[in-house]
Amino acid sequence: MPSTQTLLRAALPLIQTHGFTRDALARSVLSLTQHKEPLSDQAVSFLFGHGDDARRTLIKAWLDEGITRIRDPLPNPTLAQILHERLKYNEPVLSFLPEAFALLISPSNRIPPLDPLPALQHVAQIANEACWAVNDRSLYLSWYTNRASIAAIYSAAELHQLASPQTAHGFLDSLLESEKEVKRAVEEVSVYAEYIGKSWMGIGKSWGVV
Repeated sequence: MPSTQTLLRAALPLIQTHGFTRDALARSVLSLTQHKEPLSDQAVSFLFGHGDDARRTLIKAWLDEGITRIRDPLPNPTLAQILHERLKYNEPVLSFLPEAFALLISPSNRIPPLDPLPALQHVAQIANEACWAVNDRSLYLSWYTNRASIAAIYSAAELHQLASPQTAHGFLDSLLESEKEVKRAVEEVSVYAEYIGKSWMGIGKSWGVV
């Protein structure tokens, strides 16, 4: 039997057709071994988690792969190029992302409140990796404001992408042009966290996970 990580990597291309589902995880084994049948539901639970926890495992693996793409950027990339590439990474699975994001912030027991921390971690990690890719080595307050503003910009563009994929890249460009204003808006941690948290919690509510 292949390792859990190997199966997860094999499941990532299947998200395009099967979504962030236990079925995608079950089918991952078909491309790696001589198995002619998908993994049993019991095997999926054993390897990846029971119920929706298995789906969360797949979502997190997909997010981690997105970070890997940032760590292997274009030669001498600009910040805009990196964020545009990250939006492109979403495109093949875009129809499945609202439900995936809603699931990510919902508690395992399905009892409110929703937890916005995964949303904050998602965009903060993208911002930090993007800054390293463009050799931003800011210190102290500048380190925070640079990354917080980029995280807010990317989060807004990604949320816009869910509603209007055709205009997402233009919207991102418009936000990058006003980055100084965004920096001023996120100088307070509470403002930044509240914006990201409320945006993702709105997704969660729209998908009925409260």
